Amino acid sequence: MTRIQANLLLLLAGAIWGMGFVAQASAMAVMGPLLFVGLRFAVASICVLPFALRESRGSTVPLERHHWLAFAWIGLLLFGAIALQQFGLLSTTVTNSGFLTGLYVVFTPLLAILLFRHFPHPIVWPAALAALAGIFMLSGGTLVGLSTGDWLTIGGAIFCAAQLIFIARAAQDAGRPVTLACIQFTVCGAIGLVAALLLEPIGWAAIRGAAWQILYAGIFSGGLAFTLQVVGQRYTTAAQAAIFLSSEAVFAAMFGALFLGERLPASGLAGCGLILAAMLLVEIVPAIQERRSARASA
Repeated sequence: MTRIQANLLLLLAGAIWGMGFVAQASAMAVMGPLLFVGLRFAVASICVLPFALRESRGSTVPLERHHWLAFAWIGLLLFGAIALQQFGLLSTTVTNSGFLTGLYVVFTPLLAILLFRHFPHPIVWPAALAALAGIFMLSGGTLVGLSTGDWLTIGGAIFCAAQLIFIARAAQDAGRPVTLACIQFTVCGAIGLVAALLLEPIGWAAIRGAAWQILYAGIFSGGLAFTLQVVGQRYTTAAQAAIFLSSEAVFAAMFGALFLGERLPASGLAGCGLILAAMLLVEIVPAIQERRSARASA
């Protein structure tokens, strides 16, 4: 597979995730957010399970107890990220949700400092300021303009950043990425279903009414997009992969306009542009400098 083909796979994964925001938003018309999260990730775990079993059979090193605990912890973080995002969609637009969720690209290095004293590239700081300015413009020039759903989505992005940090540590230690994905999906789905049973009304009519959204979010946004990401990243650089995967925010805005009739004012579009620029800066600039350093030392 060529690098161009790999990047196209990653772009397709971003498009699938972007369309997933539409599925998440439309499902809220017939069911509660916790039930949707639970069913979505139950389907995702079933889809990924055969690949996880295959990975397990091909592995020569068994997983230890601390690996399973780490995978379960990551599943808990995933639930926090997705549940906040899902509740946020009750009072924000698909476009806002797609871009604000993308703030995890900026939050990730910031959390790495707080949790593990891992200091990022200096470009993170101007990128973070650009992202904050983008949020300000997205809210209409006043923080009061941010809805409750926007703030919940930003909270979800923080959980997502924490999840990425712990995934990097666990995947490097265990070397079983598909098994990790399956366990985190299972934990997230189980928590969602239990919480829905306790807190939300559940009926077969609602499940049937949101069947395509559940299946899309589970099979495509979960199983398929994850597989495309894993395959694509074998043939391209991490920086390029992050750029193409961050396209989910752009696709969320595009699909929100196409299917839900959402529109942003000029200031909102400018804010989205700043947020997207911040995401790209924290990925592109360090990669360019590393390449220049490698050429200078050669």
